[in-house]
Amino acid sequence: MKGNAYAGLNARQQQILERITLEGELRVADLKDAYGVTEMTIRRDLEKLEETGSVKRTFGGVIFVGKDVALQERTGILTEEKARIGRHAAALISPGESVFIDGGTTTLQVARYMKPDMNVTVVTNSLNVVAELSGKRIPVLMTGGMHIEATNSLVGPIAAQSLAGMAFDRIFLGATGVNVEHGFSNSNIYEAEIKMTAIRQAAETNIVVDRTKFGAKVLFSFAPLSGAQRIVTDRLPDDALCHACREAGVRLEVAE
Repeated sequence: MKGNAYAGLNARQQQILERITLEGELRVADLKDAYGVTEMTIRRDLEKLEETGSVKRTFGGVIFVGKDVALQERTGILTEEKARIGRHAAALISPGESVFIDGGTTTLQVARYMKPDMNVTVVTNSLNVVAELSGKRIPVLMTGGMHIEATNSLVGPIAAQSLAGMAFDRIFLGATGVNVEHGFSNSNIYEAEIKMTAIRQAAETNIVVDRTKFGAKVLFSFAPLSGAQRIVTDRLPDDALCHACREAGVRLEVAE
């Protein structure tokens, strides 16, 4: 599969691809409701995604067929935008802080832009974040837990229990969807549990998401909009979501 196969995807198609990599299978009817578009539009989206070689259309839906390759390439979707978000978010971290970073392609960029020898302690459930911080001489604590291959992260009761005994100055979380009604949501119940636990233990919650996540709703809500203090993104959402964020006291910051 070629990296340029992803370059022609629009924002909705990019987000559907990320959902498929996490869930393995999606139905046309559910996608139609989630994005508020016609069934024909979703079918055209899935036809486009099938051209990437990552998915295969089925009767009434789509399945994920290229897990290993697609996971390597998924980081290539909106690469520059995610890098800007990560750089902006990493600059928020102050010396002496304890920080939690969860798994995901955008949160990984936060770790990537942390400077070597920073006087901070990082806690994570992401094997990718651990690998990224390796060699930077930054103390890192990792949760235990059950391994999820799609995000290369650790989840479940063991991970949640370890986080419940910690206190964080600042946390950085990804999200699969952000909308007015459901707040911040994720397609995986185990990852949503980790996010909820981290938020309870944090003085400040930062959600790092690219523009494709705005307006989407997925199954598991892990916090209302008021559950975060800041959203770092590459482009502002529509007026309704901007207004809802202001009403909820959430800062929207666009990474330059």
